[in-house]
Amino acid sequence: MTKSVLYEVHDSVAYLTLYRPEVKNALNETMHKELRESLIAAKEDDEVLVIILQGSKGAFCSGTDFNRFFNEDLSTFDYGAYLQRTYHPLIHLIESIEKPTVAFINGLAAGSGLSFTFACDFRVAERDAKMVLDFLDIGLFPDTGTSYYLPHIVGHAHAMHLALGDPISAEEAHHIHLIQDIGSPDRLIEKLKKVPHYVFSEMKKAMKSSFESSLEDVLYREVTVQRKAGKSDDHWERVTDIYERKNKQ
Repeated sequence: MTKSVLYEVHDSVAYLTLYRPEVKNALNETMHKELRESLIAAKEDDEVLVIILQGSKGAFCSGTDFNRFFNEDLSTFDYGAYLQRTYHPLIHLIESIEKPTVAFINGLAAGSGLSFTFACDFRVAERDAKMVLDFLDIGLFPDTGTSYYLPHIVGHAHAMHLALGDPISAEEAHHIHLIQDIGSPDRLIEKLKKVPHYVFSEMKKAMKSSFESSLEDVLYREVTVQRKAGKSDDHWERVTDIYERKNKQ
């Protein structure tokens, strides 16, 4: 039986590929389970330095697979419970990963299929990718942490406009900083493979908590982290390398 999430590791990079092309990689409960398992494998593998989430066959992820719901009585179906057993564990898991996470939006990303990428550290989209938050179009509330992440990423005004459900291009997404780059993520991947793990993970935590932290909290964290970073092999190896290269000039 073909898995709905393909997991491969190449050159210290874990590639998690959503693979349900017949439904544009829409998420069902099986895919949720396999995606969480793959993320845990990448998180716990010391050889993995960067984690890439990507789609397949011209789509990234078209959101929730509603086909299964048509076989149920929607008047009694508990959407809240569904979120709690699928998207909420997924978001919390992505948030818990200290390694760099990159969503490579290589095609259509719709609804929750776009929203869960907001938990990733970086988003890169192919030039012809389309993104849309179409929750209101089907009478649903923007979920998967959208109302938390989106205003932080693009600001209140852009968040409200995106939530109305108009599709946007990669160029438009880049203009409002929803994504950080257009095209291949390869250059970003190579850069992320070289970042010192401890410093990056602490920077990631600090950036994400900055909206809820006071200036004094931030300054105290800087002292604590910098004290440890300043004694690390990563720091001394890099400083020594810079010093030696300068002396050769």
